[in-house]
Amino acid sequence: MAAADDPPRRGASPRWPARYTVVVLSFWAVFICYIDRVNISVAVVAMQDSFGWSETTKGFVLSSFFIGYLALQVAAGWLANRIGGKRVLGFAVVWWSLFTILTPPAAFASFGLLIAARIVLGLGEGATFPTIYTLYRRWIPVNERSRSVALMVSAIPAGTLFALLTTGWIVERFGWPMVFYAFGAAGFVWAAFWIFYVYDDPESNPHASAAERELLRPLAEQTASRAQVPWGTLFRKAPVWALVYNHFVSNWAFYVLLSWLPSYFKNVQGLSLTSAGLYSAVPWITMFVTANLAGDVADRLLKRGLPNATVRKIMQVTGLVGSAAFLLLVRGADDAGGAMALMCGALGFTALTWAGYSPNHLEIAPRYADILLGFTNTFGTLPGIFGVAITGWLIDLTGTYDAAFMLAAGLNVSGAIVWVLWMTSDRIVD
Repeated sequence: MAAADDPPRRGASPRWPARYTVVVLSFWAVFICYIDRVNISVAVVAMQDSFGWSETTKGFVLSSFFIGYLALQVAAGWLANRIGGKRVLGFAVVWWSLFTILTPPAAFASFGLLIAARIVLGLGEGATFPTIYTLYRRWIPVNERSRSVALMVSAIPAGTLFALLTTGWIVERFGWPMVFYAFGAAGFVWAAFWIFYVYDDPESNPHASAAERELLRPLAEQTASRAQVPWGTLFRKAPVWALVYNHFVSNWAFYVLLSWLPSYFKNVQGLSLTSAGLYSAVPWITMFVTANLAGDVADRLLKRGLPNATVRKIMQVTGLVGSAAFLLLVRGADDAGGAMALMCGALGFTALTWAGYSPNHLEIAPRYADILLGFTNTFGTLPGIFGVAITGWLIDLTGTYDAAFMLAAGLNVSGAIVWVLWMTSDRIVD
């Protein structure tokens, strides 16, 4: 019998690399994160009818999640940096899945308990991206980071699309509580695979071949945790703030379109609610495909010897400026088909930024990429609160979506300028 680390015999299939398992299960973690986050956007319509909520009350329910989501981003990254991403993410998914299941009982018990359940669910989901970066810094070689990060982040539109398309069907046939029970159960299924197949360290993973361990060994010293996080050094570096700002502006258009696309197609293009949902779904498919293509292209450019900073600038600037152009063009759309095509362009180009700013955390601070991601994602979550609210205010103020699209486009362009001037891919902290 061949030893576990023996090379495969002639004609035998090569072993599936253990790092691919990390990437695939990270994708599904983000997917579950987003279906558990987005399902209430549809279920809340039935919940509002059931409990007699006002629009203001409904708004509190929808926004309460972000209170928890914002709170522990940096803390989750720090904890994962200390004890490992496997344990923290595994616990977080089980935690938020449990509170997804507990959402209906909390709602039936009292409004206060429902708000508390949504906040606590957000606390768990806040650990998702920082802990994944903890694993990526040990498991993903430099020339695979673009597509690994892009695949992981593309679970955002995939999960969003799945939740939007299935939640209504489940509510109509089984009632709104079943959405939370079914989606919450998915997290426990995922956890079983996570526990048995993912390890923090390639050296301790029995599923990793000797060749893979050798490939990843140089990352161990480069990313070994230190006792103290160099906050002062990080805060003084212009590339860190360029990264923070680009995470913020890249998410602005994303969150605005996530929240307002169905309303745009219904109110501006005159579609029925069902048709508005279908037209809103297509741009998310485009975003999923484009994100993965962009990651593959970025890694191919790196393999061909293009400087890392050049690749990140190409992806980020092209994504932001291209998205801005489509957001400005959509103001002149005179039919739903044309508007949908332009929205596909806006979200498709936004997806390019996931091969721009997203991998940059792993490049400028590899030892602290998880903590840095938690810090930048705290700012990156703010558009989900303020961007969505400001968009509604601009629509009420002007009677059109034009000002909201112009604001998003302007922020994109400003982010591109900041990225060109201050971005670096060089390591800035030891």
